[in-house]
Amino acid sequence: MKRLIIDTDPGVDDAHAIMLACAYPDIRVEAITTVAGNVTQEKATLNALKILEVVGKDVPVYPGCPDALVIPTPRRAISHGTDGLGDSGYPEPSRRPESEHAVQALIRLANASPGELTLAAIGPLTNIALATQLDPALPRKFKQLVVMGGAIHAKGNSWERAAEFNFYCDPEAAAVVFQTWSELTLVPWETTLAHALTAAQVERLSRGSSPRAEFFRRTVQKRFQEGADRQRVVYEPDPLALAVAIEPEIVQRQDSHYIEIELTGKLTRGQSVVDWYHLTGRPDNAAVVMEVDRERFLELLRRSLD
Repeated sequence: MKRLIIDTDPGVDDAHAIMLACAYPDIRVEAITTVAGNVTQEKATLNALKILEVVGKDVPVYPGCPDALVIPTPRRAISHGTDGLGDSGYPEPSRRPESEHAVQALIRLANASPGELTLAAIGPLTNIALATQLDPALPRKFKQLVVMGGAIHAKGNSWERAAEFNFYCDPEAAAVVFQTWSELTLVPWETTLAHALTAAQVERLSRGSSPRAEFFRRTVQKRFQEGADRQRVVYEPDPLALAVAIEPEIVQRQDSHYIEIELTGKLTRGQSVVDWYHLTGRPDNAAVVMEVDRERFLELLRRSLD
């Protein structure tokens, strides 16, 4: 049984990622920690609780940081609707979040079970950076850190053209994590682009009658975009990262590199700068996932909606 903590900013695709993890038979989601990103921290926390009610799981939710470590995030996402869940109209959750702060919860849980917990970070890295600053040994206490983030070829999806959204929201936090976690697994935005869901695939996933399938159907509508071939597609970066976290054998190709985060560039703040040719001589700090088993990923999504 793999034990998992999800650090997240729900967000439609975050919601689908949580459903995927909660449906996987050999995964126990121990906690969800929330952070400001797609939406405010308050909305992210409420949305996490809403998702857990849909899937019928009693997982503790710990509210985390309300903004970036240093410079407040100037603009949030617009593709998740005003509520963060595609304006899907789900009611307020009946449960309340835990009183303990997410950063303290991350430190406590890691110290209680050193080497046993996988941490999946699918939002800005604010909570994880702050937790690492408070407990510098934290990277050695988690079994694995899987991060959804970064634009390794500068094909950004944020208000900064060269930066991926999660890293755009808090570049300093991303920089701290890449400086202190020496063996993280990164699922970058460009890998998401290469694994888009077609309109036909989304339609097939939406056919079910379960509460999970209804949730997917109601939340996914505003997520359609025009893909590279001008076809309507849906990008699901966070479920892709969760698939990697819970089933590592889904990865078909990954490359290890040293990565730094640009903090001062006028046009590139938040960019993930990859040492593709090992010019710096510095040790690799990230295994970059380039390709996954597409059919298996679709199957995991489908099973999460049963």
